[in-house]
Amino acid sequence: MKLKALSLVIFMACSPLLMAQSGMTDQQVLEYAKDGVKQGKDQRTIATELARRGVTREQAERVKKMYEQQTGTAAGDMTGTAKAEARLREQTQEDNSTMLDEQPQAQEVAQQDAVFGRNIFNTRNLTFEPNVNIATPPNYRLGPGDEVVIDIWGASQNTIRQQISPDGTINLEQLGPVFLSGMSIERAQQYLTSELRKIYSDQSNQIRVTLGNTRTIQINVMGEVVQPGTYALSAFSTVFHALYRAGGVSDIGSLRNVKVSRGGQIVATVDVYQFIMQGKTRDDIRLEEGDVIIVPAYEELVQITGNVKRPMRYEMKKGETLSTLLKYAGGFTSDAYTKSLRIVRQNGKEYQVNTVDDTDYSVCQLHDGDVITAEAILDRFTNKLEVRGAVYRPGIYELGGKLNTVRELVEKADGLMADAFTGRAVLYRERENKTREVKQIDIRAIMDGSQPDIPLQKNDVLYIPSIHDLEDLGNVQIFGEVAHPGDYPYADNMTLEDLVITAGGLRESASVVRVDVARRVKDPKSTESPATIGQNFSFGLKDGFVVDGEPGFTLQPYDQIFVRRSPGYSAQQNVVVDGEVLYGGTYALSSKNERISSIIAKAGGATQFAYVKGAKLTRVANEEEIRRMQDVVNLLRRQVGDAMIDSLGINVQSTFTVGIDLEAALANPGSDADIVLRAGDVISVPEYNNTVKIDGAVMMPNTVSYQEGEGVKYYINQAGGYGQNAKKSKKFIIYMNGQIAQVKGSGKKQMEPGCEIIVPSKRKKQFNIGNVVGLTSSIASLATMTAAITALIK
Repeated sequence: MKLKALSLVIFMACSPLLMAQSGMTDQQVLEYAKDGVKQGKDQRTIATELARRGVTREQAERVKKMYEQQTGTAAGDMTGTAKAEARLREQTQEDNSTMLDEQPQAQEVAQQDAVFGRNIFNTRNLTFEPNVNIATPPNYRLGPGDEVVIDIWGASQNTIRQQISPDGTINLEQLGPVFLSGMSIERAQQYLTSELRKIYSDQSNQIRVTLGNTRTIQINVMGEVVQPGTYALSAFSTVFHALYRAGGVSDIGSLRNVKVSRGGQIVATVDVYQFIMQGKTRDDIRLEEGDVIIVPAYEELVQITGNVKRPMRYEMKKGETLSTLLKYAGGFTSDAYTKSLRIVRQNGKEYQVNTVDDTDYSVCQLHDGDVITAEAILDRFTNKLEVRGAVYRPGIYELGGKLNTVRELVEKADGLMADAFTGRAVLYRERENKTREVKQIDIRAIMDGSQPDIPLQKNDVLYIPSIHDLEDLGNVQIFGEVAHPGDYPYADNMTLEDLVITAGGLRESASVVRVDVARRVKDPKSTESPATIGQNFSFGLKDGFVVDGEPGFTLQPYDQIFVRRSPGYSAQQNVVVDGEVLYGGTYALSSKNERISSIIAKAGGATQFAYVKGAKLTRVANEEEIRRMQDVVNLLRRQVGDAMIDSLGINVQSTFTVGIDLEAALANPGSDADIVLRAGDVISVPEYNNTVKIDGAVMMPNTVSYQEGEGVKYYINQAGGYGQNAKKSKKFIIYMNGQIAQVKGSGKKQMEPGCEIIVPSKRKKQFNIGNVVGLTSSIASLATMTAAITALIK
């Protein structure tokens, strides 16, 4: 098949469609065609693709010849092996183009109409396509289009292949036309042998007649099928393949009464259920030329639901019973009630319900439209007992035999546990009306025989509590400076020292001077609400033992213990100095009020290349500062929208810049300019930068050299002047140390080396949150926005 398909591809490639000049070699064209066939592409698609790649008609002719030489498929060059392989019959080429496109998928059909067996003829995986390379059936009759192969060996050697002509003959050399149509192979063997003996008279010659390629027959499929019509099929095709070609039966088509008409007579009646359920293909007869397959409408269609293995609709024949339907449905499920079935039937006027006992399944005949329901078994037990609580094997047990009383049930559960509360057990019992009652039992007396045993009934539940179930033993909690703070289970006689040890001991930072215990106020006999809501105790510790506080103090359930942090404990707090200082790096603060001038002194002071005026301080935001920054961002989001905030990249940062005047701080240590440092601060002392950056709503943002004495206008002109949307009155300056200042007048006195001039742009939408949003609407860089938000929280 693949060889023939590939040959057809190359033949189509030889069409006049291919006129361009190819850039592919002959071998590349051949490999491309082979790959296309393997991928399942149709011949026209492959030929079109080759044409687009520039394969010419002449090149396609060359490739076709090369392919035939490689495979030995050219008729005149067949070797003996090739001739032997050619004896295999070619599969009849049926027209499947419309069938495969229009035929619904099996899953879709099943969803639309869940009738058992209806999807068997519309799935691509089950085509019932005949195998042509089998022994010729004894009843096969030769006809026009069949190929007859005559082998002669002995004194003479010859092989004759002839196709029967439309008038039913083959033409043999020296004999002329020989009529074979309508003969079986056996009869044709006898007839041709007698005729060929006239030519091959030597008695040593042997003659054998076989069937080569079979003819195509035309049959008609009528009635309730998806695609009724005339179909060309292989002469070996059967009824099932014809039904598959017709797309299967329609929504009202019958699967149980498919008829085959031949010459005006019904020659077979096919029941598809016999094939599905038992694999019988006796009625799936081979078709002959002119056969008509008739699919009538169904006569009876019933539905079975509930607890069967295959709840669906089924087509039934007249006289078939409920037991037959159960067989089709796969039988009952494991939880089905099998003693009876319910049938809802239409009596011509209204619905009626019938209950059929299992003894009548084999005689109860079904009618069209019946709905049969298989119920589930009842959700209850006939002999169930249960024991819960303080026994070694709690669970469900069987009532009966040697287990009928309370004592026998406890013994079956391997007896009472050591912590069982034997003073009282509870027996839950179900009354006849399904309500429950409770019986109190002295389990100790029953087990030691001082009280009579109590008989049990089905569904009884015996509960034996544990003494721990009756005690309120809550956890104790420890917080603060211990290795593992958290909840711990309470135990009798637990002390404060015990809990501290259980929690991993004290941390280095713990205070041993004061440990607090908070206790609940409990008075079950109280008749009024007291003013006291808790009890508090304080203790001192030494080496893990209480040395100051109430002696012999033991903990109670739900106590809370607080181990305080020592006020005299402080971990190292570091800051970083980088840039133009002699000894940059990390330094530990020596006091809570240590200032920036002190740290710069520790770092050896600024170098000769430092630009002290441009130094800046970066600070790690604490929780309060982060919350305030988040509030500002949320305010901006409400005013300008999420899209604007996201496009500007505005978000809450973990650090922010603090504007400082290091020059003033070093000149006047301890002054307001000399900022108090805190852990995580980074002081950056830059090199001298003699440039000025111009950004925002200017013609061409630029960076130019600093010119002492020049005002803001000079620098804006260096950037091409103001842009069309420039907000000239709102321009401002960002200095290297992080400070921001609005331009006043010419700005000559405000200009410093390393600063940046920002010209905001006018916006169509005006915001009403004052200078905050005026600043936001004109931000030209993320650094500027960060500085603006930082300024709001200081």
